[in-house]
Amino acid sequence: MLLDSILVPETIIKPRSFAGLMSVYESNFLRLLNLIPELERLDGCYRSRVVGDCDLHLEILQRERYTLTLSLTYYFATADGRIADPDMLIRVYLDGRVAEAMSLGSEHRHVEFRRLCRAHGEELGERWTRNVILNKWLEYLLDQGHLILEQQP
Repeated sequence: MLLDSILVPETIIKPRSFAGLMSVYESNFLRLLNLIPELERLDGCYRSRVVGDCDLHLEILQRERYTLTLSLTYYFATADGRIADPDMLIRVYLDGRVAEAMSLGSEHRHVEFRRLCRAHGEELGERWTRNVILNKWLEYLLDQGHLILEQQP
């Protein structure tokens, strides 16, 4: 099996093309499956904990026959409570085996997310930007050792 973590979306696909965007969606799906092995049967809230990184939170928001919608985020304490960052809303198309970042919060605590937004914000459309960021974040999470198995109470 080809290791998806060695793929670099910017170099293998034409930016802004439909085929390029679908390639990123396919890569997102494969990375999500590595991060969440039981993706197709989960429901509720889950957490992944690894040494040296923030707790990763997953919530299944909506489940349909062929799709599911989930949120994936870190939570940070602030003076006003807590904030979710990068605050991703992701739609997974189980039958098509693709995953799309539907929304991404606009304020980012992570320097790398801010850099990706600046680098791709003018060059690419919003959809491209969100999904390249999701792809890179999923790669990072897998490199850190995250694995969604623990359901939150």
